[in-house]
Amino acid sequence: MKRRDFIKSSALSAATLAIAGPAFSHPFKTMPIGLGMFTLFGVIEQDVPGTLKKVKDIGYSELESAFSTKGGYYGLTAKDFAKLTKETGLAWRSHHVLGNPFVLPPDAKVPEAFKNMPKPKDLTNNAQELIDDVASGGIKYIVCASIDISSGDAVKKAIETLNKADELAKKAGLTLCYHNHDKEFATVDGIVPYDLFLSQLNKSVQFELDLAWVSKAKVDPVDLFKKNPGRFPMWHVKDFNADYTQLEPVGKGVIDFKRIFAAADTAGLKHAFVEHDMPKDAYGSITDSITYLKTILK
Repeated sequence: MKRRDFIKSSALSAATLAIAGPAFSHPFKTMPIGLGMFTLFGVIEQDVPGTLKKVKDIGYSELESAFSTKGGYYGLTAKDFAKLTKETGLAWRSHHVLGNPFVLPPDAKVPEAFKNMPKPKDLTNNAQELIDDVASGGIKYIVCASIDISSGDAVKKAIETLNKADELAKKAGLTLCYHNHDKEFATVDGIVPYDLFLSQLNKSVQFELDLAWVSKAKVDPVDLFKKNPGRFPMWHVKDFNADYTQLEPVGKGVIDFKRIFAAADTAGLKHAFVEHDMPKDAYGSITDSITYLKTILK
């Protein structure tokens, strides 16, 4: 084929594709929907195998583990939990840890299970132990669920802690991610902690964006993706009511998930975990949530 004919042919093919639309749908539409197991805090401990089976039967394919009233991985070792999830037909992808020691205020209104659970280890004091333990489960991601950002000095210390943990995580074959609430977007001592995390954490540190909390902070997640493409391989998919005072099952609140999922490629999305903190009806919430997500991800 002559060069000019090739160019004409290529231009025609490109025009045809532009008219017909993309040849493939967004990859996430064929990816499994995951569940953040904090949704089942205090529930899963009553029957770990039975709970995992229910999660699988509802339609979830991936898991992110979190804190447990029994310590460890719902009373199991990382290796045993990995074995159990695999036998159930679920893929365990990620685990949440704390950045600082867990301190519960005396007047905190939380379930009794929180007050009685074993004290979790944290990245400030137990980074190597936590990372080695998570790595033994054969998963890829370790996520810092929260860290002290109450002052400018605390933010500086948090960055040091997370960068050190990241170096250890890389040696263990893990990817360290940071999970936000809304407080990371509030100004403290003249700085916005999340802005500093994005600019000063090692580039190998990734982010698990909680879509509900970032929305409550009045920060556009799509704008974050555009400014920091590829740094958000994981999301927490949860919803809020109109005045952002109550979490809701996904699709029952005000967050525009269709618009956010349309930017999944820009974000670098690999895993999306439905989560609902302390729902009154955990199984009802995760059923409603996955039903809704399947309608928008067809």
